[in-house]
Amino acid sequence: MLTSIYIIEDSFSFLKTNMEAIVSYFLPLFLLPLSLYLFSIILHGNASDDRKNLPPGSRGWPVLGENLKFSRSPEKFVAERMWKHSPEIFQTSLVGAKMATFCGAKGNKFLFSNENKLLSFWFPQSMRRVLSFPHIAESNMKVGPATKSILHHDLLSPGALKKHVPAMDALAREHMARHWRPGSVARVLPLAKKYTFELACELVLSEVDPRRVKRLSDPFTAVTEGMLSVPVDFPGTAYRRAIRGGEAMREEVMRIVRERREELEGRNEGEGEGETGDFLSKMVMARDEDGQFMGEKEICTQVIGMLVASYDTTSSALTSVMNNLAQLPHVYNEVLKEQMEIAESKGPGELLTWDDIEKMKYSWNVVRESLRLTPPSLGSFREVATEFTYAGFTIPKGWKTFWTAYSTHKNPNCFPDPERFDPSRFEGSGPAPYTFVPFGGGPRMCPGKEYARLELLVMMHNVVTRFRLEKTIPNEKIVYHATPTPVYGLPLRLHPHQK
Repeated sequence: MLTSIYIIEDSFSFLKTNMEAIVSYFLPLFLLPLSLYLFSIILHGNASDDRKNLPPGSRGWPVLGENLKFSRSPEKFVAERMWKHSPEIFQTSLVGAKMATFCGAKGNKFLFSNENKLLSFWFPQSMRRVLSFPHIAESNMKVGPATKSILHHDLLSPGALKKHVPAMDALAREHMARHWRPGSVARVLPLAKKYTFELACELVLSEVDPRRVKRLSDPFTAVTEGMLSVPVDFPGTAYRRAIRGGEAMREEVMRIVRERREELEGRNEGEGEGETGDFLSKMVMARDEDGQFMGEKEICTQVIGMLVASYDTTSSALTSVMNNLAQLPHVYNEVLKEQMEIAESKGPGELLTWDDIEKMKYSWNVVRESLRLTPPSLGSFREVATEFTYAGFTIPKGWKTFWTAYSTHKNPNCFPDPERFDPSRFEGSGPAPYTFVPFGGGPRMCPGKEYARLELLVMMHNVVTRFRLEKTIPNEKIVYHATPTPVYGLPLRLHPHQK
């Protein structure tokens, strides 16, 4: 009965969500006359390109490109074009840019190997406007040398990561006590987002005040859902909501940055600068090669980038893992066995440690197989700095490139019987190089890969040692925003273990 009521209530939510999606992603079609007006300009601008041997493919509608088709199902979009045009490369138009999409392990290797050579850093205008301040240089969205040094020393170094494990476990236990009640139905995706965001605020900002965390988290859903939508700032669109969310986010982070700077300056006045403790404090007090402090807007932009990176993809990955544990009892039982051995080795109230994480080998293979089947990131963009030839096709300077895990993760040439969930694929030497790429690769491989591993395994441990999971909507549909999203948030009934 409760499940039926729950589904009925969520049906209204589903209708509301879909109406918003219609407005968000199809309203720009009403701007088609404007697109046609600009069509001649676009054709003229492409004249030099069209004389070259460009990759096969289509750019879709003028201005709008193929965003709508891509947003419905990135996996299907990529597979269809690989079959129709080329398994190695095809052209399209996404996020307002001419795009060469590289496919397969060979394409991944080429892009990852040519970072900072043939290719340069690039953020879509839609993302820049949402995440950054107006008129701020694109280079300020990159992780600069000072931030990179602090990031790798204080947040992502082996020593720092070892210290994070108990903190992650403590927060996970508190989160479980508040939100994962025995016998109840838990919506995994919103809870996963809540946990990952609270953890990021604690580790990055040293911010634990629930009211302030809520003021930061409220705009995040709008930001992550709209920053890669059709970049039309029009009332009712996902992009307009993302812009408004980005403004609210920046306002709150700027307030935190200014408060921290005032606090540190007051503390160090007349005493020299001394040693600062947490991550944000080190960013605020860091100096560049010229001895200048980093600007507040630059700090804010980089902090927001880290919060977004640690929020959406990790919560999506955690949701995918829980979905697989709920529908694959034989996998769940193996994970439970491994995790209970660790739990039974601990004393009362004793938190997890790095050594415990290292014992979770089967559980980590389950996570990786979940990332293979449902990669949380759609891929990444770069700009062509120097014209080059690939697979016999010319890629002009100024074009954008795109790689995506969808071109290899379910490719039978890379993973036999690709739809089958099989954690043993990752035993021994694991998949062939450049085929399993949920974290990217090359110089810009996701620096938070190990952080995400710890976060996912800690939460897995806390869930499976408490509950057996049951899906209340067996065939829940997945839609795509910035990440794969279950329409109802993956509701699971929590059955406590019998003692």
